[in-house]
Amino acid sequence: MPKIVDHDARRLELVEVTWRVIAHRGFDGVTLRDVAAEAGFANGALKPYFPTRASLMRATFTHVFGRTNARVRASTEGLVGLEALAAFATEVLPLDEDRLDEARVVIPFWQSAIHESDFAALNDEAMAQWRTWIKGWIAQAGASGVLRAGVVPDSAAESLLTFLLGSQVVAVLDARFNDPVQLRAQLGHQLSLLRTD
Repeated sequence: MPKIVDHDARRLELVEVTWRVIAHRGFDGVTLRDVAAEAGFANGALKPYFPTRASLMRATFTHVFGRTNARVRASTEGLVGLEALAAFATEVLPLDEDRLDEARVVIPFWQSAIHESDFAALNDEAMAQWRTWIKGWIAQAGASGVLRAGVVPDSAAESLLTFLLGSQVVAVLDARFNDPVQLRAQLGHQLSLLRTD
């Protein structure tokens, strides 16, 4: 009797292995052969799930983004306005080794997205979701009267998003000035620009 394989579970397993391999070895050096070996599969076993390296990389970025979003949904449940925004930002910031590994995956993904339209579209979709959330929470803060006078919601949203994306890079490359304590303080400063005194 042939062995029954859960294809979704196998795809997830391969993506989990891939993002850990990228985090520890880098993006450019990862091959389908590396992933297969790390997962304990024969080299050709990946082809039915990910026929190309690009398809595996897309799935990996989507998975890492999904991990972050799952944390965000859990931490913002029941929160509104600036409290929800702070909880969201805390989940995005690379404040522990797991989230630093996620940063080590998204940084090279962004490099690829500069030149590959499929990757760029995937990134645009991810950022559109975050922009929607951020702008919604800023609007809630404005409606409840805790938003500083003169704050332009679209500019504030972009400023915070730029800080969060930049934190991915500096936490990996310049950790001496961007460790978890420092990143939390920087986030506090960002949020103080939005909050009434």
